[in-house]
Amino acid sequence: MPAMSEPITVLGGGNTAFSIAANLALRGHRITLCDLPEFAHMLAPLDGGGAIALNGVAETGDAGMHRVTTDVAEAFGDARLVLVPVPAYAHAAMARACAPHARDDHVIVVMPGTLGALEFARIFREQGAAPAVLAETDTSPYVCRKTGPAEAHIWGSVNMGLGVLPASRGDEVAATMQALFPDMTLLDHVAACGLSSMNPVMHPAGVLMNAGRIERSRGEFYFYDEGVTPGVVRVIEQIDAERRALGRALDVDLCPVADAFHRAGFGPAGDLWSTINGSRMLTQLKAPLVLENRWLTEDTPYGIATWAALGDQLDVPTPTMDAIIALVSIVLDQDVRTSGRSLRDLGIDGLSRAQLDALLA
Repeated sequence: MPAMSEPITVLGGGNTAFSIAANLALRGHRITLCDLPEFAHMLAPLDGGGAIALNGVAETGDAGMHRVTTDVAEAFGDARLVLVPVPAYAHAAMARACAPHARDDHVIVVMPGTLGALEFARIFREQGAAPAVLAETDTSPYVCRKTGPAEAHIWGSVNMGLGVLPASRGDEVAATMQALFPDMTLLDHVAACGLSSMNPVMHPAGVLMNAGRIERSRGEFYFYDEGVTPGVVRVIEQIDAERRALGRALDVDLCPVADAFHRAGFGPAGDLWSTINGSRMLTQLKAPLVLENRWLTEDTPYGIATWAALGDQLDVPTPTMDAIIALVSIVLDQDVRTSGRSLRDLGIDGLSRAQLDALLA
């Protein structure tokens, strides 16, 4: 369990990285904030001892960092716990940067993972990295945004699920993470966690079915409050049924989407429409400004496209996911089945069920 002022490294320079770093720093932890050199501009406002101004419902105030750097070796130096809140399309680059500096006492947590811990593991194996413990969460810890170059706002905290690789280290890693994020729940393994992510369930279908409104209004409407209507909900629930079938093929009982949103703390118990429309956090969020945004460009090629490929390998039909994938490919003018995360990227292509179970355990 981390003591106050124990060094913790946060890798990334976006919304969630700034929010995590600031909140934990204000709670007394010694935070190193690091991003790759090509993203030095994201950290530049903190050069010379600048602090992150954090507002919202968590800790508030000016959060000073122990260290701000683009040197991954320096960032790994005295920290045992490394949090990696970066988009899925940045996982491979971040894993390659981390591999030479990983130690066997490191715990590296991808937040969220959407199976990203398996991609980290594959890259670490290929680079001969030390056997660090890898983990991932099923969502980000906060509904948050950067509101300025050195400012962040947290609208709400989220109860996360956690998967650990190897699963045998789960209790140990969960205790470490629960000291920072108390309402975290340990899941069976990283595949169960990756399949528990709600963004791929919700975003691609929701954006496609509001495509005209997004393009016409440039996002000037409240996505969850106005865009997640009963008809949209029915499509989302069908995607969720296919996701849960994938879980059953792995002997995992995945939480239904409505229950997952409620358990995460987003809204009241009930059917999905009631939970979403009763959410004080989600109903404050506007839609994306354009269709070419992470809700399509990340949550399809690194989310449901990967899940559909896993369905092919496990002989689980995913017709609704396949339809969404085909339409997103047309909208983005790219084949999202090949532009994102493949089973080969995860190191599980062609594995038998027994081999996959062994890898996860």
